[in-house]
Amino acid sequence: MLKPTNILVPTDFSEHSDRALEQALDIAGHYNARVYLFHVIHQVIYQCVVDYSLSAEIVEDLKKKAEDAAYDGLKKQLEKFPQSKEVEVRTGIATGIIYDEILREAEEKKIDLIVIASLGQSGIAKYLIGGVTRNVLKGARCPVLLTR
Repeated sequence: MLKPTNILVPTDFSEHSDRALEQALDIAGHYNARVYLFHVIHQVIYQCVVDYSLSAEIVEDLKKKAEDAAYDGLKKQLEKFPQSKEVEVRTGIATGIIYDEILREAEEKKIDLIVIASLGQSGIAKYLIGGVTRNVLKGARCPVLLTR
């Protein structure tokens, strides 16, 4: 029987991700596991910046703002769940191809369960996240729990 010790929850800050986080926190509470809440800033954002030939200073400023917004989003998401204070939760962000970064984080942190939403944000991002979930399922070396 699976008794997770390290649970990874990729988030895009959507309601679907909230449900995944809630499920992960519940599992972590039962097994005294650690939860890693993780957000990836998609590298396409930086490609757009390069395409418009912005200065390095502006690019760094935009990168810093994106990272600050991501950490703020992680904090706000955790504040929605009082049970997050009952288990060990660590947060992290990365920039890159979303599913690659999720799989890399899972390897680095020795994750034994990934809890991920089957859908993400609304609009075009919803379809992008669906592809992310598929690629995480295909590439994960540990069990993956999909939430709705």
